[in-house]
Amino acid sequence: MPNLSARRLAACVALLTSLAQAASAAEILVVDAKSQPESLTVAPGGIVIVGSASTPFVYKVRPGSTTAEKFVDASAEGAGTFFFGMLADAATNTLWTCQLTPVPGTKPVQRHTALRGFDLETGAPKIRWNLPGGDSICNDFAVGPDKALYISDTVNSKIYKLPAGASTAELFLEDRALYGIDRITFLDGTLYVNNVFSNNLYRIPVDAAGRTGQPVDIWMDQPVKGPDGMRAANGKLLLAENGRGKISVITVHGDKASVTVIKEGLKTPTAVEPAGDTIWIAERGAGKAVSIPMPK
Repeated sequence: MPNLSARRLAACVALLTSLAQAASAAEILVVDAKSQPESLTVAPGGIVIVGSASTPFVYKVRPGSTTAEKFVDASAEGAGTFFFGMLADAATNTLWTCQLTPVPGTKPVQRHTALRGFDLETGAPKIRWNLPGGDSICNDFAVGPDKALYISDTVNSKIYKLPAGASTAELFLEDRALYGIDRITFLDGTLYVNNVFSNNLYRIPVDAAGRTGQPVDIWMDQPVKGPDGMRAANGKLLLAENGRGKISVITVHGDKASVTVIKEGLKTPTAVEPAGDTIWIAERGAGKAVSIPMPK
């Protein structure tokens, strides 16, 4: 009996250890602190796709795995190429990405950036549209109710629109308030953007004819610092604050909003992505992606 009890105890310890390891493994996707994951997205089947702000690669992590596989290799694009925005568009089987390549010999550094579209299953190139100008920062995008893709350009204060089925985008809005525009998302059919320079949240008014108005500043009941990743879920906005290491839920009421912090202590969180009952977070400062439960 003592031997049997000992064996049972050992088996229980082994089981608990394996469960603890599995839980930890499910939380950590990119463990290289130098990978600087800037953005991420979740593809059908629970595949997490992560871009790197320090390498010319886009990685994917299969469900239950902790190994990040290279999915897109842009090393032939030029020295210093890296990626910002990531968006899995299941309706068109497209992974949208923002690719940035420094212009050699420029001080301060200028960047040529491109909207890239890859096959969501194979990683094969599909669409490329170079943002206008000698210096740009393609940062993020969102699919609108009209199925068009809306694209933010941080340093040029612009939002572009790529109509469904098109290969060339058009200027949608240019406004001084958008200097520093970072992430962009639709909530209940309305377009919201944040500004990583000014720490503001804006609503973009659009009339029945599709004409845009001046961005409306949404007053928040507490300050945010470094608003970065932003997505809509359950009628609210999820926000990553890279300057405070926090993930917050923003409830919008007209031109005002309330901010509720749901996660603290992160190292430069730069992206959030809702996936069912889970929120995935790109923790750029720690070189990893982690998940937390979706608030009820």
